[in-house]
Order: sequence, then structure tokens, then C-alpha cells
Amino acid sequence: MRNNWLIVALVLALASIWPGASMAQREKGSAAKSEANAKAAAGKKPAKVNRASVARVREGRQATPQRQARSTRSARQRVAARRVVVPARPAEGQLAGLRETEDPLDLRSSVALVVDQNTNEVLLAKNEHAVLPIASITKLMTALVVSEAQLPLEEPLVVSTEDVAAYPGRRSPLRAGTTLTRGELLHLALMASENRAAHALGRTFPGGMAQFVGLMNAKARELGMTDTRYVEPTGLSADNRSSAQDLVRLVQAAFVHPVLREFSTTVEAAIPLGRRQVQFQTTNGLVRNPEWSIGLQKTGFIAAAGRCVVMQAQLAGRQLIMVLLDSAGRYSRMGDAARIRRWLGSKPPPAAAPDAVTPPATPTAVVPVAGAASPMVPAWAKAAETLDLDIAAATALHPSAR
Repeated sequence: MRNNWLIVALVLALASIWPGASMAQREKGSAAKSEANAKAAAGKKPAKVNRASVARVREGRQATPQRQARSTRSARQRVAARRVVVPARPAEGQLAGLRETEDPLDLRSSVALVVDQNTNEVLLAKNEHAVLPIASITKLMTALVVSEAQLPLEEPLVVSTEDVAAYPGRRSPLRAGTTLTRGELLHLALMASENRAAHALGRTFPGGMAQFVGLMNAKARELGMTDTRYVEPTGLSADNRSSAQDLVRLVQAAFVHPVLREFSTTVEAAIPLGRRQVQFQTTNGLVRNPEWSIGLQKTGFIAAAGRCVVMQAQLAGRQLIMVLLDSAGRYSRMGDAARIRRWLGSKPPPAAAPDAVTPPATPTAVVPVAGAASPMVPAWAKAAETLDLDIAAATALHPSAR
């Protein structure tokens, strides 16, 4: 009996000791685990904070997972859109194989024509009869019709929604409601090739756009431009078409007008648009080059036409007219012009004309020395000088002198 009580006491003593030991071990293990977790946390990099999400939360717009997913998809779509390369549409001259035509200078233009302005001697010709879209070279005829109409250049004109909507997708600082003078619009059309300016000139012409385009075609027929057709005044339509030999006639006619020479060869100009001044620049980099003496020029580009340029310039001691159509690359038309310039420089200079005898002066006519006329004097006036005609009478008879 006594032994039984001893066994019970021993069991109770062991029971009182065991829970304490177990708890101590558990506390020791928990402390070790906490210490390990702390070390692991210290070794990790701090999590990145999404600033956009924080901003949306601060603004009271919780960045839900759905919204984050949409944002991610939009970002990926924008990146994919930037990576898409759309192949350029071939120009009509390229499709017709005109660029493959051989020439002595290995030009990259499908069409090239260089003519002596005074003698009409053809110095270089390549596919000069091909009829192709001419892009913004159209604006040279637009400017010629406006200039010959003798409308007041100081008259204010308003760019309308019709001018803007006529060519959607085209960027321009000339917004609907912008007021400029006719002279400023003419300047921008020739120097900066501003499409809305050219369209406004045609729209505000007496009789409207249809009358204006009709006069463009009538002037082409008057100049003998039998390959030429216009459907609008900017050149953005591929249906505006001409040939190099026709464009030489156009440059000849436009060169007579001092305002067209001045506006087309301006390097840059600040034009007031409302309360701000906007700087416009020429589209022809050769105008900036001091090695070139350019009297009149116009560039053009649309996909169907390729890169184009027409110029009147003094090269190798001659007054020349140069036409380049459907050039292959962005700078190739200027490169072709430089090749032609070097080629002309390597040729012997033209033979000087024999000195003419100065006729005696008379009270009824003032006749200058033949051959001393400026290159800017029209051909009909030079003929009058040579034939000893009364310049005033010749001016009255010839329509282009008016």
C-alpha cells in the first residue's frame, strides 16, 4: 500500500515537470524561427512601388486588377504599333520602269530635263515626255494664276473648315478661323508648300474653286502644256499630271513674276498666327546653299509622284531650268541636282555671242544694247530689242506683259 502511494507521488511529480519543459522548448523553437525569418527578410530587396497605382489611390480611384490589365494591354499595343513598318507605295514612274532608263549621270530620278533658259537648248534629257503626277509643283501654277489675276495681296482671307477638311490627316498650323492676307497665303504656298494656304487661294478666288481650276487648265493650254491637267490647286491629288517638257514652260512663265521669284526662294519667314509668331521654312534645302544661285523653285512629294523639284538657277555661266520627277529617296532629288551641277561645271563654257552693233537712239524708242538684257527680261522683250522695236508698243501687244 505504501509502495502504491510512492508510485502515485512519483507520477504526479513527473507530470508537473513535463509541461514546463515542453513549453520552454516550444518557446525556444519559436524564437529561433522568428530570428530566421528576420534574417531572410533582411536579405530580400524592398518591393517596387507602382507610383501610378499610388497616385490613383490618392485620387480616390482604386487601381483594380482589371484596370491594371487593360493598361498593360494598351502599353503593349502601343509598342507593337510603333514596330509595324508599312512598306512605301511605289511611285507611278517606278512602276512604269522609268528609273531603269540609263543616263550619263546615273540619276536616281525617273525623269530629268535641263534646258538653257535663253536659247532653249536641251542639255540633258531623260524620259522628258513621260506624263506623271507632279505633287506640289502644282502650286506653281496656282501661284501663277493668282499673280496674273492681280488680286490685292493685302486683302485678308480666312482659312475655313473647308480648307481643313479638304485634306484630312494633314498637319498644319493654319487652323480654321486663321486670318492671313492673300500675299501671306501665297508666300506660304510657295516657300513652305502649305496645302491649306493653296486651297484657300483657290476657294476665295472670284468664281470659286471650279472657276479657279478651270483657269489653271486654261493657262496650261495657253502656254502649250499639252500633257498637263489639273483637278485641284495643292497637288495632293495624283490626278494633277504633267511632263518635264511642259514644266519647263511653266517655270519660264512663272519666272517673269518678281513676287513668285521672291516668295519661292525665301529661306524662312515668321508669320503671325493670332497672338503668336510661327516660323515657316523652305522645303528646298538648296535655297540655303550659298553655292547655288536659284531664281525660282518648287518642290513636291506624294507617294504616287515620288520626290520632285523644278528650278531656275544660274549654273556654269548659264541661266538654266531644271526638272526632276519621281526621285527615289528623300534626298536623292537634291543629290541628282548636285550631280547635274558638277557635270555642267566640267563642260566647256558656251561660246559667247558676237557683239551686236548698238543702233542709234531715236526720240520715239529707247533701244538698249542687244544682249545686255537681264535674264529676267521676257523673251518677247528681248526680241523687241533685237529687232529695234518700240518696247512700249511690244508691251502693249504681248498679253504676258500685262
